Amino acid sequence: MGLNFANELSTMDTMPLEAQINLHLQYNCYPPVPSSMVQPCIDAINAIWNEDYFAEIELPQGISWRGSNYAPASAIVEGHRLDAWVSEPEWEEE
Repeated sequence: MGLNFANELSTMDTMPLEAQINLHLQYNCYPPVPSSMVQPCIDAINAIWNEDYFAEIELPQGISWRGSNYAPASAIVEGHRLDAWVSEPEWEEE
């Protein structure tokens, strides 16, 4: 599992992004991350793609980051290991 699983999920064009992230959070993270974090993760991914690394992403009720209800996009991506969704895929040349 781990990075390989995340990379495979991130390239599945037939699966919605929400489902990809939910599977990653539930089965590729220990302990599993609550499904309520799917949308904040997607918001963080979008912020990173827009090069807004410090965008403040609102967290779901009951979840905080350093005592705040908001977390920077980069912290969410790093903390939830979302690298597969924020970097260009590396294709091997044949």
